[in-house]
Amino acid sequence: MKLNELLGIQHPIIVAPMFLVSNVAMVVEACESGASGSFPALNFRSDEELRKAIHEIQSKTKHPFGVNLIVNKSNPKAAQQLNTLIELKVPYIITSLGSPEEVIRRAKEVGTKVFCDVTNLEYALKVQKLGADGVIAVNNRAGGHCGPISPEELIPQLVKNLSIPVISAGGIAHKKDVDHVLSLGAAGVSVGTIFLASAEAPLSEDYRKALVDYGEKDIVLTTKMSGSHLTVINTPYVQSIGTKATFLERLANKNKWLKKYIKMIIFIKGMRTIEKSAFKATYKTVWCAGPAIEHIHSIRPLKEIMKDLTE
Repeated sequence: MKLNELLGIQHPIIVAPMFLVSNVAMVVEACESGASGSFPALNFRSDEELRKAIHEIQSKTKHPFGVNLIVNKSNPKAAQQLNTLIELKVPYIITSLGSPEEVIRRAKEVGTKVFCDVTNLEYALKVQKLGADGVIAVNNRAGGHCGPISPEELIPQLVKNLSIPVISAGGIAHKKDVDHVLSLGAAGVSVGTIFLASAEAPLSEDYRKALVDYGEKDIVLTTKMSGSHLTVINTPYVQSIGTKATFLERLANKNKWLKKYIKMIIFIKGMRTIEKSAFKATYKTVWCAGPAIEHIHSIRPLKEIMKDLTE
């Protein structure tokens, strides 16, 4: 089943939940453009703010939207956020960085669908067994947290071995990219990087300028910000701090007990740096983006960017 059939939307496209960036305006515009919008629960600091955002989206569009939920120890708000998403019956939840077992179990009780981020077949089979409604296949072309496998290898492998829809995430900028992954067997796409350059995205002028000025050759992988592979723009600051494992990371990899706690520290510290970079001038410029940045040439309304994927 294609994503548009599964969700009851016009196009098999999700505007991906982007940490710190996705907001109510972007979600509503995506939904009203025939796709589906989504946002990370962590983009709202309090439960009150999260509820307000969901109610506002529900009042402005009748089309389905989704909320990304980080389900490991790096998110101390996960339990409360899940309670809210279930109570307000959001159309679908996208899980990341942990076991989605409880999310799937509780979502089924209220008719909420669950899509799980996966980067390999082993984990995809696990979430299918738990009852996931689909997987977000995060490939090596994704912006932000990415996987190790190309879409040409990952999608057919998952499609062959799974009975649930496979949604491809990474490397999408034009309709031909959408058509390509659909031809590989994907049910739809999750698209992030090109929507960073939407007029609705609340980014600093420096970040916006960087999205236009830099290209694919300027995208590098770093593990310094979250403890996992993260694609960022290779700014002078990123060059100065390097992209290799820190002492804490190396220590974590040698000690299984310490690993989860040290990765949590790295994640929290790194996300604070990224937040400061995104919204105000700072010399500590860590800007997330994927290789699709090559196709960003200006800041445009989200609905115009959507046309690149659908016409």
